[in-house]
Amino acid sequence: MPHSLSLSDVLAEHARSRPQVTAAVDGDVRLTYPDLDARVTRLADALSTRGVAAGDRVLWLGQNSHAVLELLLACSRLGAVFCPANWRQSEDELRFILDDLAPAAVIWQPSESTTPLHTAATGAPGAAVWVRAGEEYEALVAGGALRDFPQVEDGEPTLALYTAAFGGRPNAALLSSAALLAHSMSLMVVRQMEPGFIFLNNGPLFHVGTMMFCLATFQIGGTNVFTPAFEAEEVCRLIDAERVTQAFLFGQMIDAVAAANAAGKYDLSSLRFVSHSREWDEMITVDDSPWCRSKMGGYGQTEAGGMLTFLGLAPGAAGFAGRPSPLVQVRILGPDGVEVPPGEVGEICARGKTLFSGYFARPELNAVKSAHGWHHTGDLGRREPDGTITFIGPRLRMIKSGAENIYPAEVERALKTHPGVADAAVIGVPDPTWRQAVKAVIALVPGAEATPEDIVAHVRSQLASYKKPTHIAFVDSIPKHGFTPDYDTLDAAHGGGNYPGT
Repeated sequence: MPHSLSLSDVLAEHARSRPQVTAAVDGDVRLTYPDLDARVTRLADALSTRGVAAGDRVLWLGQNSHAVLELLLACSRLGAVFCPANWRQSEDELRFILDDLAPAAVIWQPSESTTPLHTAATGAPGAAVWVRAGEEYEALVAGGALRDFPQVEDGEPTLALYTAAFGGRPNAALLSSAALLAHSMSLMVVRQMEPGFIFLNNGPLFHVGTMMFCLATFQIGGTNVFTPAFEAEEVCRLIDAERVTQAFLFGQMIDAVAAANAAGKYDLSSLRFVSHSREWDEMITVDDSPWCRSKMGGYGQTEAGGMLTFLGLAPGAAGFAGRPSPLVQVRILGPDGVEVPPGEVGEICARGKTLFSGYFARPELNAVKSAHGWHHTGDLGRREPDGTITFIGPRLRMIKSGAENIYPAEVERALKTHPGVADAAVIGVPDPTWRQAVKAVIALVPGAEATPEDIVAHVRSQLASYKKPTHIAFVDSIPKHGFTPDYDTLDAAHGGGNYPGT
């Protein structure tokens, strides 16, 4: 397979061509590319001896760690699929992922959500191999052998990221090495990444926004620095100590980092980032790459490996999302699958090198999402006269709180399991800090009693905390269009607004 190049192959080449470059930093752990390659080989062997084979899934239940990169690369070496789950999710949400993904191995960190799952799996017939992060994981790596592995086709899925809970439960988007490497190449060009690039993985690695920069840094032969989760002063310390080039930061996080370094304790000048505020700009080096020149980003989603369009490819463009990546095609299609003229709104659809391989175990959904030979994003957009793209908003309703996507159907499902709730609908209301907050509009069972605190606690027991309602309104009934809540009427009556694209 002379034309195939997997993530595993990239690592093997880096081990030869960058023998002295630091690949990963995580606390006291510092790994060169040869170190990382040896650990990944041993890990792949150890997983295979415990029954992980090509096509099997390996699940990570924990915060950021160098182990995430190692496990992804080991799965690439085996032809298996690696999934870093959202560690912020509830026990119920993680149980769904376990049942849905049916992993052959689970590497986990103890938490309120994961410990009960581990207890339930212990001794169960046919259960996955569970390995606790830390000493057990290190023993697993040390016990593996250094050996050769058959080459794996780069078109096979190697990464699964759960996303798009538009039906009430999330779906695992499958991404191949070929798609991930293609996306990294696009990102490397727009961000003007060079050898020596150092990325701080302080955003969640279950989020494509962090993962895409982790992999682009890996592909260019740079250094990935890992910290378990965002903590403003620790981010400052790591930027200073490791001379970090870029980190996963957006508005509120930037403000927190600037506040943590208000006294100038840390030297953040190595960070090349977008202009944000006078205080921030004085601490960092304002970056002039296309990625940061005006606003970061563009339009993207997990199913595209990250970005479909880049603002940096269209300075001064009419379209608010910029211009498509060189490795994809974007079309604005009507319901009949025919492209609509510029200026008209339709569904943003795409195909190309960075697109995913479909959702795991969702054949019917995959058929719908790939109708007419295009990936249907579920988002509405418009092609402007200059050829650039404007993102209008989700075709199906979505709430955007900070960097998190929250699907009303998922929260509504949790609300309706409360014994006192007869019906419920969820809207987004403007929030000065997070853009939107979740508001639940609830009709109670006749004669039932429930307080807002009861409702919030119930949802929190089933979903990640950031998905819980922060506002509750009790009503006699939910206005409907057939069986679907009339969200426009609910927005007007209960202060909804600030949805993505508005």
